Amino acid sequence: DLQICQHRAPTCCTKKMEESYQAAVRRERTQSIQTLNFELKYMIVGHITAFQEAFESLLRFAENHTSSLFETAYRPMAKEAAEPVKELFTDISLYILGAETTVESAVLRFFDSLFPLVYSRLINPGITDLSEDYTECLRLTRQDINPFGRYSKNVVTELSKSLWASRMLSQALSLGIEVINTTEHAALTKECSKALVKMQYCPHCQGLTLIRPCVGYCLNVMRGCLASVSELDVQWREYISTLEYLTNEMAASHDLEIALMGIRNSINEAILHAQLNGPQLSATVDKVCGQPRQQEGILSADNIVPAKEVTGAQTFVMAHASLNNKRREFINYMKRSRTFYASIAERLCDGDLVMRDSSTCWNGEDVV
Repeated sequence: DLQICQHRAPTCCTKKMEESYQAAVRRERTQSIQTLNFELKYMIVGHITAFQEAFESLLRFAENHTSSLFETAYRPMAKEAAEPVKELFTDISLYILGAETTVESAVLRFFDSLFPLVYSRLINPGITDLSEDYTECLRLTRQDINPFGRYSKNVVTELSKSLWASRMLSQALSLGIEVINTTEHAALTKECSKALVKMQYCPHCQGLTLIRPCVGYCLNVMRGCLASVSELDVQWREYISTLEYLTNEMAASHDLEIALMGIRNSINEAILHAQLNGPQLSATVDKVCGQPRQQEGILSADNIVPAKEVTGAQTFVMAHASLNNKRREFINYMKRSRTFYASIAERLCDGDLVMRDSSTCWNGEDVV
């Protein structure tokens, strides 16, 4: 009553043993694919973590670099500006990690929050009544009167270019893990299970426990079993090319590190622009939001202080080099895995599964 290991000679197998063999080959195939995937998966997961740590390190450094602008040049508003700065860099971090937000909305939200502070602490430092309604009016007015000139748009343009590649790379790495996980759990068809039993266990039914499959026979069976997985070859090669493109984009003109460090200078230019146009801004705000209560005798011109450049060059260079090295290492490794899905049958037939240095092997029917 054997269904798979039918043979003219006497056999020591039963139908129940064949069923056990089918369960065994399914388990073994999943384990062997997991073993093949392990190194690739480990590298991608490791680089996701390493990239995120490097991103976070750069973001923290750029945030401190930006906060120092207010502490050194705009002391009257430094304490209140800390929260909008923190929110801006949190939004940037979330955007890189794939959140449903845009760079433009994050940057413009920051400038909306900044304008009431610049207006009440630098342009009109005598304002004592900064009610919620008045603050909200200033926030909304910012969108119409554009107190920061072209500088707010410049920040959006510069960051959008560099953050896009980082966001795409982050999403692409997660996609890679998803693909690998899916191939690990690809179900084997009944025909495949039977072919694997015939190849690996039918010799046992003849008492031939040391005979292993012939190489060509193994390759035919594995290619048949893994046809759906090896079909991923074209897309996997395209995926590797995309990763290469994204890492090059990040390292080329849209350099993430330079864009993040440039935020401080752009904000400084934006604030100086607003201060130099203070009288016109005040006239427009008074019409739209009314005149708040002021203390006498405080002149806004005294508050224009040139910003000192904060040096943290060594820390920044280290973070920058660390991210660049990780990018290079990662893409070099991934390029070597280009043929991963094309060669999966060959790799499964390598090693202990088949006879390499013997004159006899199993061809599915007999020892040859």
